[in-house]
Amino acid sequence: MGVVEDLAKARAAFEHRRWLAAYDALSDVDDLDPADFVRLATAACLVGRRNDCVQAMQRAYQGHIAAGDTLAAVRCGFWLGMTLLMSGEAAVGGGWVSRSKRLLDDIPGDVVERGYVLMPTMLGSIFAGQFDTAQAVALEVTDYGRRFRDPDLTANGLNAQGRILIFVGRVPEGFALLDEAMTAVAGGEVSPIFAGQIYCSMIEACQEVCDYGRAAEWTSALTAWIDAQPGLVMFTGQCAVHRGQIMRVRGHYTEAVEEFDLAVRRYVEADTPAAAGLALAEWGDVLRVRGEFDAAQAAYDRANGYGHEPQPGLALLWLATGRKEAALAAVRRLLLEPRPLPHRSHLLPGAVEVLLGAGEPADAAALSVELMSIAESFGCPALRAMAHYARGAVVLDIDPSTALADLRTAAHEWQRLSAPYEIARCRLLMGKALRALGDEQSAATELTAAHQAFHDLGAAPAEQAAARMLTPTVPGGLTEREVEVLRLVAAGRSNPEIAATLVLSEKTVARHLSNIFAKLDVPSRTAAAKFAYENRLT
Repeated sequence: MGVVEDLAKARAAFEHRRWLAAYDALSDVDDLDPADFVRLATAACLVGRRNDCVQAMQRAYQGHIAAGDTLAAVRCGFWLGMTLLMSGEAAVGGGWVSRSKRLLDDIPGDVVERGYVLMPTMLGSIFAGQFDTAQAVALEVTDYGRRFRDPDLTANGLNAQGRILIFVGRVPEGFALLDEAMTAVAGGEVSPIFAGQIYCSMIEACQEVCDYGRAAEWTSALTAWIDAQPGLVMFTGQCAVHRGQIMRVRGHYTEAVEEFDLAVRRYVEADTPAAAGLALAEWGDVLRVRGEFDAAQAAYDRANGYGHEPQPGLALLWLATGRKEAALAAVRRLLLEPRPLPHRSHLLPGAVEVLLGAGEPADAAALSVELMSIAESFGCPALRAMAHYARGAVVLDIDPSTALADLRTAAHEWQRLSAPYEIARCRLLMGKALRALGDEQSAATELTAAHQAFHDLGAAPAEQAAARMLTPTVPGGLTEREVEVLRLVAAGRSNPEIAATLVLSEKTVARHLSNIFAKLDVPSRTAAAKFAYENRLT
């Protein structure tokens, strides 16, 4: 086969999005023109060959400069800048962006390339938390895209605007813009690299505000998009993380761990190992829920090694293993650190749990109020469920009736999202609330259901907690019958009344009372009744 035929085959593979075939075929052709070097760079990027991508794009840039095609060279410089900046090579990447801007200085009039060189500024402002500046530049990028009918620029501008609005707490408005950007992506109007980035951006936004229903829909769409492109490596790590997150919510823990493991390997394969930290943190969360505490600590340590702080999961692990002071110190420090509202909303549910477990109910109550306010403004079902659960947990010992209403609302929201672990957590506390309200039979029903769900999920620590609540340890070593007698004593019943109620002889009642006084080391019925009230046995 001759060079012409080889090149035609390579270009056909590129057009049909068979990226590995395109990469191999273009790499075998000795004399590529600048446009084919761009194709080779794109294919190399998509199959995870970053260095080859950079080298091919540099050749494309040089070829366009030699041919006097300045605008095409600007595009190459833009892609080189973006690729290097995203790989952490800020100085070299920034140099390519500056070179592209300088080339545009010699171009008269307005051209669409001016919109492209705005994108690094836009992204830099977002990463720096300078959202006002970023929003202004994003509007410019979108305007360039619309004026020049460039789908890539338009979608990127809309995506950035949407993410910025979500970062500042304007979630419904932000998702409206993201949905608009995604219509172009889903319709095949956006080029592959930008399409994958915007897919992942949408799903990240969903995860940031716990919109698991929307995240599941777009994760399914992203999976199908990836599967339709043989050899694609770029984005497969992110896609595996998102699939794992959805599986974790739905209680498919073994499959979730497999996806997180795949994500780590794909990130390393794509030469973007820093992103593996998130996958490892999620992996650690699953292991913690399953009670594999040493393995969870190891996963969290690996996440830290990649520069990702696995909180609040790590603090929850410390709480579960008895390191309350460490967990509390970490949460207090995290709460003081400034972070965008969606990121704070992720922290608050775990922080409430740690504060309650460490004996700080007042601080937990304040955070539950904040979480409820955020949840109501965001309008995302899972976050509402977390807020109601947190509030229910906070007021459980004070007002079990109010707690029960909140917990039922949380369970209903989680039911809609098919989240069995979270439903069982709600039912566990509902059982405790019902017991406090004196409805022991209903409490047993909820606790039994929670215990079975935890067992089925392999969530050992929660299963053990449910088992303890089903067979509670009675203070003082009292038997079940002695507790029944003590309750009636505390209610002011006489021995004959107790005997009639429990269908016992008065002699047997007297014997039970003697045992109660001895076990509790109290001298009288009044003292025994006081013990019953103090230990919530009434």
